[in-house]
Amino acid sequence: MKIRNILCTTLLATSFAAAPSFADADQQTSLRIQTLFPQESPSGKLATEFVESVERMSAGGIDIELFYSSSVVKSVETFDAAVSGILDCDMTGGSYQTGKNPAFQFVGDIMGGYDTPYQQLSWLYFGGGLEAAQKLYNAYDMQLVGWWVPGQESLSSIRPLAGPEDLKGWKFRSPPGMETKIFEKLGASPVVMDFTEVFTALETGIIDGADAAGVATNVSLGLFDIVQHATFPGFHSMPSDHLACNKAVWEAMPEHHREILSVAMESLALRTALTFDKVNGEAAAGLKAKGVAIYDWSREDRQQFRKVAQETWVEFATTPEAKALVDSHLAYLGQLGLVNE
Repeated sequence: MKIRNILCTTLLATSFAAAPSFADADQQTSLRIQTLFPQESPSGKLATEFVESVERMSAGGIDIELFYSSSVVKSVETFDAAVSGILDCDMTGGSYQTGKNPAFQFVGDIMGGYDTPYQQLSWLYFGGGLEAAQKLYNAYDMQLVGWWVPGQESLSSIRPLAGPEDLKGWKFRSPPGMETKIFEKLGASPVVMDFTEVFTALETGIIDGADAAGVATNVSLGLFDIVQHATFPGFHSMPSDHLACNKAVWEAMPEHHREILSVAMESLALRTALTFDKVNGEAAAGLKAKGVAIYDWSREDRQQFRKVAQETWVEFATTPEAKALVDSHLAYLGQLGLVNE
């Protein structure tokens, strides 16, 4: 009997040591997160599913208030709002922060690099990307939790975009950063403006077209009520939308809450890539049936863009952090056979 009591006591002690403390298990995490996407858009719906999944997996331990359509601050200001405590996390993208350091371009929208979201995600998780990017985020008191990559974006236009020649003189909405330099070299006239301003700018003729999002999201934004031309599949831009949280907020969470958020982001990444494979194909087919001109650029035309883009990477990498990320991407792209193909 004495031996049995000792054994039971040992097993109980081991079980309690292996399990999270009751204090940790009961700890609540409340997060205010902003995304640039409208709630009814494909990405907005995926973000909603992410929130619901996190709350279920944490049994209500993590409570997330998600703000859609950059309703608290402008998209470009979301990162700073998380740093300052207005928000807790930023669910936009790194390319909005290139004014702080051009290195953010290479965790936000690499441009002219990977062909698929799966390749780009593999750099993050298997090519040393997360460790390299984390140094950059931590330097600004933020923690990169993960990416969700919808796939190649499409260009929308009121005029034809059949190839590189059609870019000459084309005035279009562009996100900030390296994209403006690449398209200027190809003869276009990029205009930097917030994602939420695209529809009005097209409607009023301020711009001829837009780099806004993938075809399905562009449909949800109502862009094809105005424009009748689009590129698909895309080739120029594949943004990595991130979840990045205030570093102090992140470190204050119990470990199992951090793990839930990290794993949920990996799930969101896969669901996003698969969802947009489907919805973009369906949207493009639907637009074509309605008479919208869809342009699938030739391999040679795509390579012309990729060549200019990769030349611009080196020019844009003007800080040690940016150079380190460019070197990392080029090394991994080399492994995948995507450099100078």
